[in-house]
Amino acid sequence: MIDRAFDRVARIIEVVLALAFILAVLLNFGNVVGRYVFGVSLLGADEVQIFIMVAMTFLGAAVVSRRNLHLRMDVLVRFLPARARVALRVVELALLATVSGFVLTQSYFYARQMLRIGRTSDMAGVPMWIPHATVALGFAMIFLVAVWGLVRLAGPLPARSGEADS
Repeated sequence: MIDRAFDRVARIIEVVLALAFILAVLLNFGNVVGRYVFGVSLLGADEVQIFIMVAMTFLGAAVVSRRNLHLRMDVLVRFLPARARVALRVVELALLATVSGFVLTQSYFYARQMLRIGRTSDMAGVPMWIPHATVALGFAMIFLVAVWGLVRLAGPLPARSGEADS
């Protein structure tokens, strides 16, 4: 049930990020047409595109973590016995939980500070807590995925296909 919820959230993130990417492309196109055809540019369009890219990076990293599709150097790991692969996976997930938990706390406090002082972007007027919160949200989801992976490895629950092998 938890796996299905994680998969559903990952799919929603994918769709939202795809729509955000389309918006970024349309903003870029509108800015090019405005600048070269009408001699005007859309103020803040570049900022909004950067904020979309930030969201795509950190929220997309959560989806990649959930699907266990991140880049890794595992040529030698494939030749290890199953117990060693599982032990290595435990270490990997523990490190991922530790690092993502640290970055989560730091980015959360920074986003909260941006909200508290009411900081907005210079051109588009976007509240700066929003792009900073996408970093915190992405790392929060990575943290949850890592902790859930550790719980699954510790318990009698069946592992997802390919999770312990990679």
